[in-house]
Amino acid sequence: MDLYQTYQTVYKFIKAEPDYQYKLMVGTDSQAGQEEIMFVTAIVIYRVGRGGRFFYRKKSEKIRISMKQRIFFEVSKSLEIASKLTGFLADQEDLIEDFRVEIHVDVGEKGPTSAIIKEVTGMVVGSGYKALIKPESYVASTVADKFTK
Repeated sequence: MDLYQTYQTVYKFIKAEPDYQYKLMVGTDSQAGQEEIMFVTAIVIYRVGRGGRFFYRKKSEKIRISMKQRIFFEVSKSLEIASKLTGFLADQEDLIEDFRVEIHVDVGEKGPTSAIIKEVTGMVVGSGYKALIKPESYVASTVADKFTK
């Protein structure tokens, strides 16, 4: 599915039961290989307490970057997708107004990514979204991670 088809599916999912609360969550993870880096961006629409659906996009990049640069690249990909999806959804006047969007970032207090938590969460919050890190960032660290291999 392309992004517009994903949006249409998310929209239909919400419209099917509009009285529930929803979260739109986006996260990206990557896996470095010998010649390229595999990036997977996952989108989850969650009907709070009632289940959800997920979608993912897998793309390899032939680039050589540091781990820190890779995390920033992951966050940028998540923000790009979230921005496009929320743009589509904003055009729908019949949707709920209190629609929460979260960006799940694959960084945590433990390990080498702890040094860049403030920078990457600042990118997310500065873009108008809620930032979640490990262990709460399951869309990046679990859903997207599953498809990087």
